[in-house]
Amino acid sequence: MLKWIVLALVLVPLVVLALAVRPVLARLPGLRRAALKLKLRADEAASLREAAESLQQRAEGLQGQLETTEQRLALIRSRRGG
Repeated sequence: MLKWIVLALVLVPLVVLALAVRPVLARLPGLRRAALKLKLRADEAASLREAAESLQQRAEGLQGQLETTEQRLALIRSRRGG
C-alpha cells in the first residue's frame, strides 16, 4: 500500500509536468520561425538605416553644391549688371 502511495506521489507530478510542457514544445517550431523572421526584419531595418544615412550625406553634399552654384550665379549676375 505504501509503495502505491509513493508511486502516485512521484508519477502524478510527472504527468502534470508533461501535460504542462507539451503545449510549449508544440509551439517551438512556430517560435523559431518567428525569431528568424524577426532577425531578418532587423537586418533589413539596419540595411535601410545605412541606406538612409548614405542618402542623407549625399543630400547634404548636393545642398552644399547648390549653395556654391547659387553664389557663383549671383556673382556672374552682379558682374553682368543684371
